[in-house]
Amino acid sequence: MSAAPAHSVQWQCKPFDALTAAELYGVLQLRSEVFVVEQACIFLDMDGSDVDALHLLGTQQQTGQGDVLVAYARLFPAGVKYAEASIGRVVTRLSARGNGLGHALIREAMAALVSQWGIQPIRIGAQARLKAYYTQHGFVDVGKPYVEDGIDHIEMVWQP
Repeated sequence: MSAAPAHSVQWQCKPFDALTAAELYGVLQLRSEVFVVEQACIFLDMDGSDVDALHLLGTQQQTGQGDVLVAYARLFPAGVKYAEASIGRVVTRLSARGNGLGHALIREAMAALVSQWGIQPIRIGAQARLKAYYTQHGFVDVGKPYVEDGIDHIEMVWQP
């Protein structure tokens, strides 16, 4: 599978109970591939919060494989993860990186969140190494560094 051009990805945003078994399996598989295996981080990904989230799925047609999940994020209304609305579990498939898909994912996640709950501040818990990436989308470090599952993180906020 070659890198997915961002324009060839189809986006869907669904509540947990609208996910098919195959979609849920794909989400959990992708999150495990990246967060557990690639990042060598043993943690409980299934944290009980998926039922409270909207799930943004970015799929791409792959020859012989049908629709493959190449990008994903989960979205929360204000008051669930933080006082503000939030985006989390932002992930792109390793083989699909390098063509702007991650940036498309953030734009889609922000648009879906605004479409669902209106224009409002968005708070994220970002891996510290990705600060510049999120800064490109208007997120600002709010000076709350922390370590989660052995990885340095920072809280960042986007203000409308």
